[in-house]
Amino acid sequence: MRLLEAFVQLSLDMKNKHSQHPQKSVPDQVDVPSFDVSLQQLNDLLTDESGFYNWPTKHFHEVYPRIYVGNAFVATNTMRLKRLGITHVLNAAEGNSFMHVNTNSEFYSDTGITYHGVPASDTDHFDISIYFEEAAEFIEKALAYKNGKGKVYVHCREGYSRSPTLVIAYLMLRQKMDVHSALAMVRRKREIGPNDGFLRQLCGLNLRLAAEGNFLNK
Repeated sequence: MRLLEAFVQLSLDMKNKHSQHPQKSVPDQVDVPSFDVSLQQLNDLLTDESGFYNWPTKHFHEVYPRIYVGNAFVATNTMRLKRLGITHVLNAAEGNSFMHVNTNSEFYSDTGITYHGVPASDTDHFDISIYFEEAAEFIEKALAYKNGKGKVYVHCREGYSRSPTLVIAYLMLRQKMDVHSALAMVRRKREIGPNDGFLRQLCGLNLRLAAEGNFLNK
């Protein structure tokens, strides 16, 4: 039964699209006349020329200097994390269901790695935006660790929806990128596919930050 549930969830995560199609190149900057961003514009950045999503080709990728987005396989391999020089772990899928990753501070207690968990579910109706600020603060502190030598591994189960969403929010909140630039930067480094609910919440953050005049690339 679990195999069937996992298959169904995987199909939903890929939004009923396949991953065999070649990736399209994502532009460094996206020329957008306003900060009123549509869901379709963001999905266009995520898909290839045929409108298909691509599944991650590696367990993890460095999507921004010293920020790694990846899956649970590496997150639960503490020796691998130590070899990578990871000092902090942000679990965007904390929980004990089969769609979550059941780790906590105690799991990393003997490693010297600092842990933070966000109990997000990968569904359109889940409000992940309430964790944007705390996740951004954790990533910011992780990067500042030991005079800017920290490395943070941000993960969910697959490193496909929840974890890249939190990294995109960090780039918007702390690096003053608009949502197009932040999403495009992560997508250039890793195949991702935040669900439509998460994308709408990122659009809402984009409007708020634009209204506050917080973007560098206005």
